[in-house]
Amino acid sequence: MKTRKALTKRFKITKNGKVLRMASGQNHYRAKKTSKKIRQRRSLVVVSKALARKIKRQMG
Repeated sequence: MKTRKALTKRFKITKNGKVLRMASGQNHYRAKKTSKKIRQRRSLVVVSKALARKIKRQMG
């Protein structure tokens, strides 16, 4: 099965098989968010197991 290129751009799979994604809420409406929240959103977030299984299947 071909790899879904859109998923390879959005998700990263770690050595142990965890699927990571960027945190949401970074593009607009940032004036009302605290500096701490904005800083925390720059990091990667682990995807839930159910969704991770689907993503791995699509990525080949």
